[in-house]
Amino acid sequence: MSSYCDAAPGHPFHGPYHDHEYGFPLRGDDQLLERLALEINQAGLSWLTILKKKDNFHRAFHGFDVDRVAAFGDQDRARLMADAGIIRNRLKVEAVIENARRIQQLRGEYGSFAGWLDAHHPREKAEWIKLFKKTFRFTGGEIVGEFLMSLGYLPGAHRPECPVYARVLAADPPWARVELPAAASAGG
Repeated sequence: MSSYCDAAPGHPFHGPYHDHEYGFPLRGDDQLLERLALEINQAGLSWLTILKKKDNFHRAFHGFDVDRVAAFGDQDRARLMADAGIIRNRLKVEAVIENARRIQQLRGEYGSFAGWLDAHHPREKAEWIKLFKKTFRFTGGEIVGEFLMSLGYLPGAHRPECPVYARVLAADPPWARVELPAAASAGG
């Protein structure tokens, strides 16, 4: 069975994402909104489609500046829906705008989106999914799982024998900081 670690290296789009982004921690609100937006837009499509349009998304959403996106109005929505360089799905566009507003709200209590993630870490994937569905829009199980794995909150982005795995560990992903319960670490 082939994995992303087998298929991505050397590919013009998957390779750079696999080698330099996937599984590495991100902290900035704008970066986190961008990653969440890309995962939302991938729903029902291939990741390759999203990677090919990544620069277009970045431009169309003004660098995913949380405050700018949160202030988007009807003209911005119309501009995005007319932009052939991105995924023109009204529900996905609305979700990105609304999620930027929700990140603004999280800042009041947690200081940042990363602060909110840290405050709820560690969790099992099912618990994360419930929390995201309660907090954000258009965040189903696959979107949440891939989002968290891509940021290092859940393990599994790379196999241990993948050369990138050691670099991800050196970047101190949150999943690697979780201590196993005594019974699990003792093999039982």
